[in-house]
Amino acid sequence: MRNLSELMTRTRRDFLATSANGVGLLALASLLGEDGRLTAAESTDPLAPKASHFTSKAKRCICIYLEGAPSQIDLFDPKPKLNELAGQKLPESFTKDVRFAFLQKETATVMGCPRKWKKHGQCGMDLSELLPHLATCADDIAWVRSMHTEAFNHHPGQLLMNTGSTMFGRPSMGSWMTYGLGSESKNLPGYVVLSAGRGTSGGTSNWGSGFLPTTFAGTLFRSQGDPVLNLSNPPGLSDLMQQKSIEAVRDLNGVRHATIGDPEIHSRIASYELAYRMQSAAPELIDLSKEDKKTLEEYGIDRVEPDVKASRGGGKGQFKSFATNCLLARRLIERGTRFVSLFHAS
Repeated sequence: MRNLSELMTRTRRDFLATSANGVGLLALASLLGEDGRLTAAESTDPLAPKASHFTSKAKRCICIYLEGAPSQIDLFDPKPKLNELAGQKLPESFTKDVRFAFLQKETATVMGCPRKWKKHGQCGMDLSELLPHLATCADDIAWVRSMHTEAFNHHPGQLLMNTGSTMFGRPSMGSWMTYGLGSESKNLPGYVVLSAGRGTSGGTSNWGSGFLPTTFAGTLFRSQGDPVLNLSNPPGLSDLMQQKSIEAVRDLNGVRHATIGDPEIHSRIASYELAYRMQSAAPELIDLSKEDKKTLEEYGIDRVEPDVKASRGGGKGQFKSFATNCLLARRLIERGTRFVSLFHAS
């Protein structure tokens, strides 16, 4: 404990502002509460739902990130000039002072696109023969063909897509959303990550919280067994014993926070308490036995898979894994999770 002389020599400003005393925080909470800007839940739970500045129709988001898919120039971004230059050496204007990860620019030649293209929908979107089903709803999709980046390798490109920057340490999309809006789920994380295939080369940096508190980082779920490792109690540990242990850890963390005021301690407290609540909610989440047969068929859970061979992971079994993750993503947002990142790398 702090000695008496230290406490007596503190200034009035320190006394009012320090979270250990709480007087300043109580006054602030009272003022905000009177204005209707703070609820009791918001003052204690970093993931409590927060009101947005603008009214929105969308409340939750599922972001599907597919790595290893065909190039956009084979799908929805035709490049007629490629066919004109097919077989020729790359123009110097394209290669001068440019670094490439794998391309040998001295000997590389241009490859044309063999796809057949048609315009679809009232928007007149160009789509190749590889997207016959998406062509039927071209007007219902936002097609972006203006994106550009200087990133020339997989990992920085993945960081850019998921965090908006090629640099490490920036919060991901899901982290920003849960930071700004909180989560409507009490027993599941506000930001969940589901992964299938061999995994992205960027790994956890694609769903990290960066400089935000770790409370807002994505929680990686597994699609079978315990969604999170070590979630179930070990043999001999009852629910009551687990509850008392969580309460004791919370109290110790509270004492530590009162001493040093580190906001990460609040993240630690929230993580322990959420893990305890997840012990009953998470097993129910991944139990698909109550889903009707039609739903399972629509998601392709048990569809016959082609004999796919992959030298770097993926391959057989990944159709079911990805389909299951898609269904789990829906179940998560139905239960209040704010953001689900669904990664699949083939």
